[in-house]
Amino acid sequence: MNDIVMPKPPLAPVVFDRSPGYWQTVGRRFTRDRVAMGAALVVAFLLILAVFGPWLVPADPYASSMLKRLKPIGFEGHPLGTDELGRDMLSRLMVGARLSLFMGITPVILAFVVGSLIGITAGYAGGTLNSVMMRTIDVFYAFPSVLLAIALSGALGAGITNTLISLTIVFIPPIARVAESVTTQIRGRDFVDAARASGANAFTIVRVHVLGNVLGPIFVYATSLIAVAMILASGLSFLGLGVKPPEPEWGLMLNTLRTAIYVQPWIAALPGVMIFITSIAFNLLADGLRTAMEVKQ
Repeated sequence: MNDIVMPKPPLAPVVFDRSPGYWQTVGRRFTRDRVAMGAALVVAFLLILAVFGPWLVPADPYASSMLKRLKPIGFEGHPLGTDELGRDMLSRLMVGARLSLFMGITPVILAFVVGSLIGITAGYAGGTLNSVMMRTIDVFYAFPSVLLAIALSGALGAGITNTLISLTIVFIPPIARVAESVTTQIRGRDFVDAARASGANAFTIVRVHVLGNVLGPIFVYATSLIAVAMILASGLSFLGLGVKPPEPEWGLMLNTLRTAIYVQPWIAALPGVMIFITSIAFNLLADGLRTAMEVKQ
């Protein structure tokens, strides 16, 4: 008797999970935000100007001419006029973008690294170590940022390096507080408890499970501080505690042009307009990133 061969059941089709990941979703949400994309384009343009500006200037930004002092906007050979020493304003604004952005971004990056390290350590450790570290941070956080920056710059002296140190110290406390708050929330999640129960050490838990969840919110908050850093750096230069002449920095240009406000008010306002546009662009960029990362909402 022949064996009866049963037909094999058809193979189940293989279904691939094509759902987008978290960062892909964030990217899509960000690109759909027209305001955030417009701010990102402005920031990208300013960064390109800061990098390539010295090679694109139409005139020497340091060459002065007493015969061309305070020429109006649209003057022949000077589309944005000249300053109090006859220097081309367009060239000085283009070259000044490098130093102004450098003074705004660098202290925030340094404070992001140091403040995140302090906040994550305090938030994950908890207990006495958290109290000691955060109460020390609160001492600096108690002072208004403007007064603290002026006091530190006055004690250290004028100059680019001292200004960077002062602004970095100013921004470490708020970033550390945000990092500590976010880390404290993540520390109580189930996946952290499961990793701890499986025998993972503290360094592994922080590196694998904590950093990926806390760096995003800290980065978004730090991005919003770039505008504040630029305003503070410009204010220090305006007071004579920041960049020294004849370097073209927007805050310093405001200081040197303040006496010309009654003669050429539009010329005197140009550095302030650049500071305003840059600050608004970074703030809108930070808001767009914050909205895009709130995927659950």
